[in-house]
Amino acid sequence: MLSAAAVLAVAIGTALAYAAGGFGAGSPAPGSTQELTLPMSDGVPLACSVTYPENVPNELPGGGHPGVILFPGFGQTHGDLLPAAQFFSADGYEALTCDARGTGASGGTFGLAGPRDVQDARDLFTWLSGQLGNGDIGAFGLSLGGAEIWNAAVAGVPFAAIAPGATWTDLGRALAQHGVFDDGVAQQLAQAAPASRWDPSLAQARNDLLAGTDSAAVQTLAATRSSRFRLRALTMPTLILQGRHDFSFDLDQALAAYRRLKASHELYAGDLGAAPAPNPATEPAVYLKLVTGFFDTYIKAISREPGVDRAVSLAHDPWDGRVSSFAGIPPTRSTSVTLPGTATLGATQVVRRAARLTGGPLETFGGGSVVVRYSGASGWTHLVAAVSVQGSPTPVTIGAAQLTKPSGLLRIPLLDEAVLLPRGKRLVVTVGATSPGGVFGGTEPAGATITLGRVTLNLSLLRLAVSR
Repeated sequence: MLSAAAVLAVAIGTALAYAAGGFGAGSPAPGSTQELTLPMSDGVPLACSVTYPENVPNELPGGGHPGVILFPGFGQTHGDLLPAAQFFSADGYEALTCDARGTGASGGTFGLAGPRDVQDARDLFTWLSGQLGNGDIGAFGLSLGGAEIWNAAVAGVPFAAIAPGATWTDLGRALAQHGVFDDGVAQQLAQAAPASRWDPSLAQARNDLLAGTDSAAVQTLAATRSSRFRLRALTMPTLILQGRHDFSFDLDQALAAYRRLKASHELYAGDLGAAPAPNPATEPAVYLKLVTGFFDTYIKAISREPGVDRAVSLAHDPWDGRVSSFAGIPPTRSTSVTLPGTATLGATQVVRRAARLTGGPLETFGGGSVVVRYSGASGWTHLVAAVSVQGSPTPVTIGAAQLTKPSGLLRIPLLDEAVLLPRGKRLVVTVGATSPGGVFGGTEPAGATITLGRVTLNLSLLRLAVSR
């Protein structure tokens, strides 16, 4: 599974030419960039660059100018964020970005947005603060960088505003869906840095991630890197960026944060993120413009039109450059369809049931479920469900749940994905031991059998679809 940042590194660089006031041919050169090495409070050096603002020596009334720290994502170095740093520079921000410890040219060992990385964020904040005079500092980052921002914010690093994206707020939930380990996310995390660069104290957790084992070491790693249950106390304005269709970190990771935040906050849901997110090349120009506008309000104190606070912006599916906005989480409705039938499965077999939803176009938003009546489970430990549009190789959503008894009803919660369901197309529900793409890759032992009866598909849909 591709990481969000691995895909977005190219997209950000190619999209900026389309931004309003961007860096197209013939436009002025962006602010100058200086490479430097910054020692952290424990002496470990981080490889960094700082991009100075363009023609804005005293942006703020009290003197000085604002700043932003950009945190690289999975597979990124600070050089990959230079186009984004130039975007902020053009809006008057001094932009600092550094390779995370244990990655790129930085020293130290990789900690997966853990406590030492939070201290690094605090050290970088202190350094940049000393360069800005009276300027306040924002933070922007996707995937791994977004997680580092969330964790630094709840730990008290005093950013004036933050924009984390395409990441988790509850890593344990991303790794295990109702007792079933998500191999796709586990592999993505384990391969975020070479084994030789991981913090030795996390070696067991990394090995267990690679093995697909939801061990005590993995659970501890996830708990110490999750921010969700501390977000109610967060006081800084927050713009959340999340993917509409991301099987690593679904919309629930962002919506749960949105519902908990008490300070000013907004949400942008678009085509960014990990697979199967398409990451269109022109989209970063849209959400970076949203981020700079948000920071301008809460860092530069530039007023905006009233009623924007707590807005939810939903990019269209597929991406067409347009965004529909709501005053809060958009209204939804539920739909349900029961798919009859009986089938006995072996360990590697699946059952498929098809249904046609009336009306349309329809657009999913919010968690759904697949409820399966089953009996005679022998050797089976779990069931995985995938919901697809007939003829499409990419599921709309997937989910998994453990079996705890040989017969009964099993509710399989589905990932929260916002996807357009084309008018007139059938939906196919697939139930078995694994999901497409290796997201839930568990297998059942040879000789395992189970009989599946009727299947009920429950979906949450936008009350009025925004995509066509």
